[in-house]
Amino acid sequence: MKAVKVILCILLAAGVGFGGLIAAASVALTGGAKFYQWLAFIIALLLLFIALCWIWKWFSVKTRVIANAAPIAAILLCVAVFEIGAAYHDRIDTVGDQGVDLTLYEPFRENTKAVSLDKASTLRFESGLPRLDGATALYPLYSAFARAAYPEGDYPAYVQKEEDYVVCANTAGAYRRLIDGEADVIFVAAPSEEQRQMAADNGLELVLTPIGREAFVFFVNSKNPVDGLTTEEIKKIYSGEITNWRSVGGKNRAVRAFQRPEGSGSQTMLIRIMEDTALMVPPKRDVPAAMGGIIHEVSAYKNYDNAVGYSFLYFATEMVDSRKIKLLAINGTAPTREAVASGAYPYAAEFYAVTAGEPEGNTKQLIDWILSPQGQTLVEKTGYTPY
Repeated sequence: MKAVKVILCILLAAGVGFGGLIAAASVALTGGAKFYQWLAFIIALLLLFIALCWIWKWFSVKTRVIANAAPIAAILLCVAVFEIGAAYHDRIDTVGDQGVDLTLYEPFRENTKAVSLDKASTLRFESGLPRLDGATALYPLYSAFARAAYPEGDYPAYVQKEEDYVVCANTAGAYRRLIDGEADVIFVAAPSEEQRQMAADNGLELVLTPIGREAFVFFVNSKNPVDGLTTEEIKKIYSGEITNWRSVGGKNRAVRAFQRPEGSGSQTMLIRIMEDTALMVPPKRDVPAAMGGIIHEVSAYKNYDNAVGYSFLYFATEMVDSRKIKLLAINGTAPTREAVASGAYPYAAEFYAVTAGEPEGNTKQLIDWILSPQGQTLVEKTGYTPY
């Protein structure tokens, strides 16, 4: 009888262990939280413990029931606490380009948000249209260029086929598509060192034509009492030297400093601001990988009352309707259009029409026109500072 029990225990242990492994893997592959991955193993061990208690008749029947019920109740309580915390986390606003519907800015969409000239454009293409791509925040601008100079038609905002003419693959995607020959001109912030190197590796030189200026802004939750930071404080926050808002006149709360993915225009700008100061490791989130397992990605900005994030002014104030964030003054200067135009705001930078090599033909005509009074009018009407 004892031998039968031993064999039964071995089979149970193997079955429960295998089941726990399968359950944890299933949770990971379907995007479940790490909490549930560990919970799957704990439940497996608990089931094994319960089975062993009854097989070997450990403790009295009453004690066995209590010993089995107590961990189950604890697990249910932990799940409830976790879900309440997750619900609270999910309710907090996220500021990121994933929430912007760019189709609202398509050039010839009915009631498009893309701006128009007051008079006929001096540049009109009927054929040989330059293929446009760029940053999310700049899509409304180059959509307005297309609205003025391109023949009326359907120009989907998101890449559907290679011959699409006015699309947005975001900054990193636009640089890749330009280098791969899938776009003729892209509208973006200056490239990162990696993007320059990627072009060089393909035998190409990126040519940057400045067409406007924009403020790079930092923002916090509107309830945060801090209204401004200095350039030195920004560096110390993003290097990890300043970790508490109390150090810059705020509450006694840990600073939660979000970053953007590598290769994005805003992350490249942050790296430029940091100069020789190394960035700290950003907050990460777990994401299921396509081939199984877990990868780690930079977390999107969540508007906690102790969070700080960054973007470009137009995106933060026009494309994302969030009245729950507050733009910070830098060195005592607020990021207004006037401060950008005058040069008073320290984090103002050019944005560019970028080509792989010197622009030619219709692409050169388009860029020349963008620098003309009509093109610069669209820059200003869209909400940017003309160059």
